[in-house]
Amino acid sequence: MAARPSIVRLAASRSSLLASYTPTRGPVSAACRRTAIARSSRCYSTSEDAPPPPLLVKLKGDLKAAMKAKDAPRLSVLRSVLAATLNASKTAQPIDTDVKLVELLRKSARSAQDAVEEFKSAGRSDLAEKEEAQIRVLEAYAQDSGIESLSKEDLEVVVAKVLEELTAETGAKPRPGDAIKRLLTPGGPLDGKDFNKAVMAQVVKQLTSK
Repeated sequence: MAARPSIVRLAASRSSLLASYTPTRGPVSAACRRTAIARSSRCYSTSEDAPPPPLLVKLKGDLKAAMKAKDAPRLSVLRSVLAATLNASKTAQPIDTDVKLVELLRKSARSAQDAVEEFKSAGRSDLAEKEEAQIRVLEAYAQDSGIESLSKEDLEVVVAKVLEELTAETGAKPRPGDAIKRLLTPGGPLDGKDFNKAVMAQVVKQLTSK
């Protein structure tokens, strides 16, 4: 039985979900995918020849291995991630650190989970299983990245400490904007860590409203 239009649209949307990180002129062609690895190694070059993020190097190596092993779920994930990093390299916000790469992986996993629910509701367990396989790959890379991931509970502890510091410094109740600025300051308590920014903002709002 042919897939219903809504399912076709959802599948098409999932196949290009990472493109939302940067503006694109159209779908990534097969030829572009084949050259993504070689070109992405140049995306991170600067006048000082800064090395690419270690996780990116691993992903490129794993793509070659996945192609040889014909590992479809891993191959799909890696091609999408490398295409996204290539697109981002042409913008003012390149994905040039492991933290940003992990953020990309987490975002992709969340989108894939949304797709799983949609496919299951539509009775397409076959498509849901494909998404679940990709989620496992995405989560494994994020967990093995060496980047510390903070849960909502972790964020509550960090935010509470920052609010205490601001209160001690100013003698007044901190404003949400001031707390977020302190949290996101380079070298601050969240620097170099993986966390959901929406959840962080929610925690700040909750704790500053008490």
